[in-house]
Amino acid sequence: MTHDASAPVYGSAVTKVEPFGVDHIPETERHGKPSSQFFVWFAAGLNFPIILLGFSAAWFGLSFPAAVTAIVIGAALGSLLMAVMSRMGVRLGVPQQIQARGPLGFFGNFIPVAYINVFAGIGWAAVTVILGGKAFAGLTHMPFWLCAGLLTLIEMVVAVFGYNMINFLQKALTYVLTPLFALITVVAVVRGGSIFHANPDAQGYIGSTGGLVTFGGWFLSFLVAWAPFASDYSRYLPDTPAVITRTAWYTGLGNFVTICWLGILGVVVGGSATSSDSITALHQLAGPFALPALLAVGLSALAQNFLNVYGGAISIQTLKVPVTRSQAVIGICVLAYALSLWGESGTEAKFKVFLNLTAYFIAPFVAVLLLDYYLGGRSDASRIPELYDRSRVLDWGFVAWAGGVAASVPFWQSDFYTGPFSVAHPGAGDLSMFVATGAGAALYLLTYRLKPLWVKGAGETRRPSGEQDRSRTMASRNH
Repeated sequence: MTHDASAPVYGSAVTKVEPFGVDHIPETERHGKPSSQFFVWFAAGLNFPIILLGFSAAWFGLSFPAAVTAIVIGAALGSLLMAVMSRMGVRLGVPQQIQARGPLGFFGNFIPVAYINVFAGIGWAAVTVILGGKAFAGLTHMPFWLCAGLLTLIEMVVAVFGYNMINFLQKALTYVLTPLFALITVVAVVRGGSIFHANPDAQGYIGSTGGLVTFGGWFLSFLVAWAPFASDYSRYLPDTPAVITRTAWYTGLGNFVTICWLGILGVVVGGSATSSDSITALHQLAGPFALPALLAVGLSALAQNFLNVYGGAISIQTLKVPVTRSQAVIGICVLAYALSLWGESGTEAKFKVFLNLTAYFIAPFVAVLLLDYYLGGRSDASRIPELYDRSRVLDWGFVAWAGGVAASVPFWQSDFYTGPFSVAHPGAGDLSMFVATGAGAALYLLTYRLKPLWVKGAGETRRPSGEQDRSRTMASRNH
């Protein structure tokens, strides 16, 4: 019996293991609706760390209106970025990590993907497992290690099944989590909501402008950290102008609503929280409604980590590590679980340090990808085979990315490292991400018309076996 070449191998089947990894998604496999992107990102944004970031408004000495303004601006910029990156996935049909091979080169892409996507994916997965594990431990009174292990196991199974199951469960979790977080909102505001004024004597006061920049930058950073994965969840959608436009709107809206909602909630109740431990603070805020609140935090960990684990696995394959997508998922889950056991205490401080460090490295990476797509001609689908051409070893985009990171180092403002500019001018706030973006963009504009830095051999475009257009053979390899 012969297989119909026009029939999809994967299609919209939810219970079939996704056969694709870093491959270009062929037209026969394109399916789904743009509205799916709203549910993917809305569910991922419903998480307690966003509320924790909002707690810091009073610590910075910001007034209530200033804090809300900073959150809205940061969320708007980050949501716009996510919307544009999601469009790229629909147009090109490849993961964001593979798209970066265009401006950086096939092997030049290895270093940023190794740090930005693999390291960050594992790190974010660990942070989320800690919060979810603590929530379920408080809910069930089982030990943390067991709750974290069960949470990790669920994430691993779902990520192995892949794209369709993730989309299905993100939609389901949206309907479950929205009323739970609405309950948290009402109870927390009634029990501890307050409107406050600017306080120049606050513990973390660094000047009204600097505090505004740093505080709003945290919410922007949260979405910047998702940007290297944005196309991963839109690349199966049909490549039509209408779908591309609607995908951008749904992606942007899904991110903007949750970041603003929970960030502002954190500002409203931040003054009443007396503990820096997330779960203790949640108990204080929710009071007699702590059990549904803990359930919300535990389930929201799943919504986040489906994406972290899946995106991290694709990143490992981008590095040409000889594993299937399913094997990469298992490896990431094991490492994330081990990290969660190590980092169970002091989670909130580690979270903010990790948030800063990822943003410093991701911001110029994203700037280079966007400029290459719109100015470098990468939106041309006929150039997709270049992304799989090993002869394109190194390109100038790598220099632009590395230069952007290097330029930002003097401006770093973190417990991990504080740069000389930040030491000398603490009131300026954390400008690192903006400097990295500007420097990376400037270097790209200066170099993108130059010949590639390193082309191996004659530079003939090749289609390496085992990576491109394997829609008929990958099913057996990724199970």
